[in-house]
Amino acid sequence: MAHTFNRRAALTSVLTTLVLSATLLAQPTDVTPIGIGDAAPNFDLPGVDGKRYSLASFKDAKLLAVIFTCDHCPTAQAYEQRIIALHKDYADKGVAIVAVSPNDAEAVRLDELGYTDLGDSLEDMKLRAKEHGFKFPYLYAGDQQEMPARYGAKATPHVMIFDADRKLRFNGRIDDSDDPSQITSRDTRAALDALLAGKDPPAAKTKVFGCSVKWSDKRAHAAESLAKWNTETAELNTLDEAGVKKLVANDTDKYCLINVWATWCGPCVAEMPDLVEMHRMYRKRPIEIVTISADKPEQIEQAKKFLNEQHASTTNYLFNGGNVYKLVEALDPKWEGPLPHTILVAPGGKIVYRHTGRFEALEVRRAIVEHIGRTYFSKLKTE
Repeated sequence: MAHTFNRRAALTSVLTTLVLSATLLAQPTDVTPIGIGDAAPNFDLPGVDGKRYSLASFKDAKLLAVIFTCDHCPTAQAYEQRIIALHKDYADKGVAIVAVSPNDAEAVRLDELGYTDLGDSLEDMKLRAKEHGFKFPYLYAGDQQEMPARYGAKATPHVMIFDADRKLRFNGRIDDSDDPSQITSRDTRAALDALLAGKDPPAAKTKVFGCSVKWSDKRAHAAESLAKWNTETAELNTLDEAGVKKLVANDTDKYCLINVWATWCGPCVAEMPDLVEMHRMYRKRPIEIVTISADKPEQIEQAKKFLNEQHASTTNYLFNGGNVYKLVEALDPKWEGPLPHTILVAPGGKIVYRHTGRFEALEVRRAIVEHIGRTYFSKLKTE
């Protein structure tokens, strides 16, 4: 697996490290956050472009807007396009827009990733920045969190605007609604406009709303959740041709991700851990992850043994409807038969994604969240 989701193999060492060095991983408690009028603390952070950034990197800017955000948070994702728009509208006016992820990627539980295709590691940040074409620096502060602690980061997103002398002049939200159609107060824009005109912001401080910062002392909770999931067992039931047709008809209010596999299929075995992690990520969302084994009925115990080794508490079936071509035709008329085969079925039975052969986990996760929603306000439209 390419990035941050492959955590199970390192579970034992993570738990040991947590026991030995818990105090080193805790949220900084001896740091007094800055207030309105205080100077911006310096920092030295890596960016998604491979460069390192400090306050001096933005010395020529009239104003510096530091926006704490991240990849995984539904609220942060709702504001990504608005951050892009802020850079587009204010860069030529002398405003430096700088995004900073304050989160320790290893402190985020898999089931906290239910609205995203990416985690909060620097490598995943690079993917998000490339996908959305970020033109502003996107910096990672999750491996040493003194910077967000000194700045007083509370949530994602959270904006702090500094004047030419790098004194804090605004501390708060971008606007008052993650749903763009419900915005009534554009606080960050109002603060920038006022400061550029030599005036005080209409409001120097507002409350913020979003996911809390994932301080490193939350790593223990993430490790504990993995340990708990790794005690889950697999059930394996049988399914005939009629059952397959009913499954694909999907007369439910949930999406259904269906993966056909077999124990003798190398790519199938290799991608099963990805399916298990997707189940752990999206199990609280309106989607069911289903596996269908194409093994022979007499191999059901072998298939069940493998699923238990993977702790696959997904919905699992073994096809026992006779000729395997009945499975192929019943599941997806466009499937020519090679394994593995994966489809995403919308409520009502429309196949909205399909892939034959070993899938790219990011591609599947992206298909899932694009349909079940990345943000809280999109959730209201899909769930």
